[in-house]
This record gives sequence, structure tokens and C-alpha cells, in this order.
Amino acid sequence: MSNRKPAVLLVDPVSVGAGYKQAVRDMDLGIVSLFTNEPADLKVTWPHHAKGDDVSLYATEAAEVLARLPDLDYEIKAVVPGSESGVHLAGVIAHELGLPCNDVELARARHDKSLMRDHAAAAGLRIPAYRLVHDPSEVRAAADAIGYPVIVKQTEGAGSIGATLVPDAASAADFQVVDKTNFFGWTVEAWLVEEYIRGREFAVNAFSCDGDHRVIDMWEYRRPDDRDYDFPLWDNVQAVPDDPDWARIEEYVIRVLTAFGVRRGPSHTEVKVNADGVFLMEVAARLPGGPATDQWSEFTDIRPFHETVECYLGQRPAVMDKPVNSRAMFGAIAIHNETGPGTLVAVHGLEEVRKHPGVDKVLVSYEPGDHVPLTRDILSIPVGAWVSGPDQESVVRVLAEVRSMINLEITPDQPAG
Repeated sequence: MSNRKPAVLLVDPVSVGAGYKQAVRDMDLGIVSLFTNEPADLKVTWPHHAKGDDVSLYATEAAEVLARLPDLDYEIKAVVPGSESGVHLAGVIAHELGLPCNDVELARARHDKSLMRDHAAAAGLRIPAYRLVHDPSEVRAAADAIGYPVIVKQTEGAGSIGATLVPDAASAADFQVVDKTNFFGWTVEAWLVEEYIRGREFAVNAFSCDGDHRVIDMWEYRRPDDRDYDFPLWDNVQAVPDDPDWARIEEYVIRVLTAFGVRRGPSHTEVKVNADGVFLMEVAARLPGGPATDQWSEFTDIRPFHETVECYLGQRPAVMDKPVNSRAMFGAIAIHNETGPGTLVAVHGLEEVRKHPGVDKVLVSYEPGDHVPLTRDILSIPVGAWVSGPDQESVVRVLAEVRSMINLEITPDQPAG
């Protein structure tokens, strides 16, 4: 009989690491964390990343991790991806250890957008037309073949980093790569050029257990007008089950999860929907980012981190069968800098927003004196807020009130020369 303490291996538990670590500790299990970035880099971006760990490992290859695990005083009972960067590696390690996991053969397709499109097409799922390119000079030919407008995406990106709307041939001819690295700090080596789908855009959150799927909620990405866009975050509003598109989105997402071998744990699937049907934007086998996990924890009976760990321990969590019992509807807002890059002088209205009824959390990314770029991805949002209310109408009203209260005072950059 082994004297090693049972433990959970958390892969890249950074932004929501505290939630996962508390859940594991509540289960009286050891915490072994694996980080895929260098310790020196993590000390800058996530200085407290190792807090609460019994053991902290740093590696990028499954073979290296598997070789080190037998020397630990802990026996791994579950492998849990703590963020998108760790999903593929977590699946490979769990598979090699014979632990509960999603289909490892499709792990890369759940992360790489090009492989995702290839697999979705083979599975008969409705998707945008697309081409894979390995050099920016190839964008024009790919876009010409697809038809305009198109959107160019990093194949292994996240947070809309590098996503670029290309409306016409002239823009395609002048296309340049601005972001040479992705959200995870990895060098970008390929891009997906795909048909721009017009329609409503939703993020769908679900849990799965042994291939059984349950959609928990949907969030609509609402924009201020009907112009094409390459960054969807503006007003995010939780959808209601009687939304006219709910049923067909739910049916499509369940097909996606089955086709992509998602058998257990949380998932986050983004789709667009119009008169032609529902189109896959991306699927990820992880908890959603943003406000969802905090708001679930505060206003519903869902325990997102505990139930995720239970899934990977091979247990059936309560979220699969019991009512969610939501005591509020949710929303989130992203205040953009749309006037141009410059130096932040002040953010007016912050204190009023913090005290405003229905505002649960305010996030500020820049301080006076900081340089603020144009908002084009998740890393360049100056101000955000999470809100809640008794119904969707109340949430939409609070989002509008917050937007009217915030004013960014920015001194524009001086032209070069």
C-alpha cells in the first residue's frame, strides 16, 4: 500500500488558480501545480502563482512531467487544466496516467483553430469557409478565394489577440501582422483566414460527465451597432432560455462537444447564429473566463471549481443534475479606448460606478500616466465591470448606466516627426 498522499495535478492554474486550489484543499487532497512558463516570467505576470502549492513543477513536455511524478510524495488522482494554455498538456498527461480525461486524440483540435476547423468540417458541423496560411503575404490569395469580408486569427490564440477584420482586397493586400506572439507568449507561426459570419454571437458554457452534456448558460456578445467587428467584447448579457435562438444553439453545441470528444468537465463554446444556422467559432474544454465563475459562485448553487475537480476525479458533480437555482441574471461591460493611443490622464466616474446598484466588480487596467493603446483585444480594455440584476432588462439597463458614467480622459500621442 502506497504512503504517498493523493493529489490533484493542476496545469497552469494562474488567473483562477486560487479557486482551483481552494477546491482541492477542501477535498483534503494535495496540490501539485504544473506551469508551462518559465519561473522568471511568471514572477512578473503572476507573482503569486505558486501560492498554496504543495509542489510546483515547471515544464512544457508531457514526457518530462511524467518522468518527475514518480519521485514526488504525492500520487496524482486527477489532472485538471487550470487555463486554456494547459488544456492539451493536461489531457496528454491524464491519458498517459490512465486517469479520467477527454479524448486525447482530439485535444489539439480543441485548441488549434485550424485543426478545429478541419475536424468540424469532417464531422459535418456548420463552420465558416477557411484557409490556413503560414505567412502574412498569403492572406490576400486566401481572402480572394473565400470572399470578403474575412477575419484573420492566430491559430493558437486567445482573447482576440491578433484577430483582424479584413473588409476588402485593398486591406488584404496591405495586411501586416501586429502581434508576433499570442496570449500565452508563444510565437505565432500560422494564421487562419476565414469567412466573416454576420449574426448574433454567443458564448455557451456547459458541463459534461461521461459524455453526457448539460448547457449551464449562454452569454450574448452585444455590440453598439451592426458594423462588422474583430473584437466582440462590448456588452455581454446572459441570455434567457426562451431566447428564440436558445434551442438551436443548445442542440448545435451538444453536437460540437460530442464531435470533439469532450466527455467530462466544463467547456466554453463560442458560436454565431443567423438565418443560415449556427456556426462554430471555437470550442474549449475549460471553465469560461471573465465574470462567470465568480457570479455562479455568488448567485447560484454551482461550485465551478469543486465540480470541475470532481469531474476529473471521475465523479458525477451535482451541476449535471440539480437545478442551478440562479438568484440573478448577469452581464459584463468593456469600456474601449476608441479615440486613439495616448496617455491616460484620468478615468472619470469610477467611484460612482463602484457604488452603483447592480455593479459587482470594477476592473481597471491602466493608471494615470500609463500609455493606453486603442482597444482591440482582451489585453487593451481600459475599464470593465461585472453586473447583476433580477432580470435581463435590469442587467441591460445597468450596463447602459455604467457606460454613460465612465469617461476616459486621454492625451493623444503626438505624430512622429
